[in-house]
Amino acid sequence: MSTEPTLTADRLREVLDYDPDTGVIRYRVRVANRVRVGDVAGTICHDGYRTIRVDVKRYPAHRLAWLYVYGAWPENEIDHRNGVRDDNRIANLREATHEQNAQNRHRVHGVSVNHKRWFARIMIDGLAHYLGTFDTPEAASEAYLAAKAQLHPYWEGQPVNR
Repeated sequence: MSTEPTLTADRLREVLDYDPDTGVIRYRVRVANRVRVGDVAGTICHDGYRTIRVDVKRYPAHRLAWLYVYGAWPENEIDHRNGVRDDNRIANLREATHEQNAQNRHRVHGVSVNHKRWFARIMIDGLAHYLGTFDTPEAASEAYLAAKAQLHPYWEGQPVNR
């Protein structure tokens, strides 16, 4: 997955400072007229992830945090354990396959309406599994979350409102 091999950990550490306890990345050097040393680096994009420009190229902050701490690009995706896309504390980040990362999504999926009744289903290895029909969306969501907790071991926690 790594398309970032041009940026090295050494170069990253020359330009940016990363605090693993807070997840905040700041500029160590002045890289542009409007950037001061100590400024928080990057911007939060429409999808909630922070991106940071280093040497003309834009990178996701969570991948930069990984490179900064471990000295190498992650081989897979980086999962935010708590589902908060701008929480780049190293304790909140872990390497994950695409499937594992998808299991840890905190939005409730798998609930639909059909003829004024709600039904739930869950995807496992690309196949939809029917979980039942319910009177309310809350009951369907509860069935989905119970199945998700059992069938998706990489998912952590309860859903968060987005």
